[in-house]
Amino acid sequence: MIEAVLLCLAGLVGLAIGGELLVRGAVGIAQKLGVSTLFTGLVIVGFATSMPEMVASVQASLAGSPEIAWGNIVGSNLANTLLILGISALIAPIVLTGTGRRDAVVALGATLLLWGIALSQAGARWIGIALLVAIVAYIVWRYRHPGRGVPEDEVGDSPQRTLVAGGLFAAGLAALVLGGDALVRGAIDLATIFRVPETVIGLTVVAVGTSLPELAASVAAALRGKSGLALGNVVGSNIYNILLIGGATMTIAPFAVPMDVAGVQMAFLTLSALVLLLLLWFAKRIGRVLGAILFAAFAANVVLVFSL
Repeated sequence: MIEAVLLCLAGLVGLAIGGELLVRGAVGIAQKLGVSTLFTGLVIVGFATSMPEMVASVQASLAGSPEIAWGNIVGSNLANTLLILGISALIAPIVLTGTGRRDAVVALGATLLLWGIALSQAGARWIGIALLVAIVAYIVWRYRHPGRGVPEDEVGDSPQRTLVAGGLFAAGLAALVLGGDALVRGAIDLATIFRVPETVIGLTVVAVGTSLPELAASVAAALRGKSGLALGNVVGSNIYNILLIGGATMTIAPFAVPMDVAGVQMAFLTLSALVLLLLLWFAKRIGRVLGAILFAAFAANVVLVFSL
């Protein structure tokens, strides 16, 4: 029990430090490349902060626990959209400038695709490979069409040297991965002690634990006034979780998505992806009131998961 608690605390410290370093490095990289911080959040930070989910889901699949693997993917996306955006907006309202709309469409499409795979109860390596091909196509597309350059209101830091920015990014990523791993291991130990079902562990404990890098990065971005980076990190991570992590999980261990995940949770995930898309198209910002609503929706879903 004490060891599990210490692992959780060490993980939280690592995530806090890693999130700040990652954002500093990512902003520097965006400035050096001359691309928007939204693109940096979508492609660079979104990919980097998804690595704990990748490790957890692949390890769970190899261990013969698809409930944890797929519960982690679905639960992490719910945490990204509801918990992370909610907390980030409570700290500092997120300005929506019309960017990220295309990516939100991709995220919704990926969610619907996953739901279809889950309902069909199909489990095959070719499905995983197809998802991996899709994420490669997405990255190439976003590289060729990165969007606007860095907006003036988002350039608040003096340009950093490439090596410094890269070093900060690498250090932040390492701290996030190590911190996320420690937190997840500690959380799983605690959940096991209290005899919580694997599906519940995947949807809540593991999902929230592996999403803390995104939380740390988005909160750090919000505090520094980088709305595009905070938003891009969430949307990009949602896409990576389904196409990259889901693809890798299905390729390595081609289990069908458990029906416990394919039902209510996938429906709620699709609804959250649709809400995010509508916000990006029609809202001007995600303020504190809306942030509180998103946070409350996540909390309500956690209660629902534990009550089933």
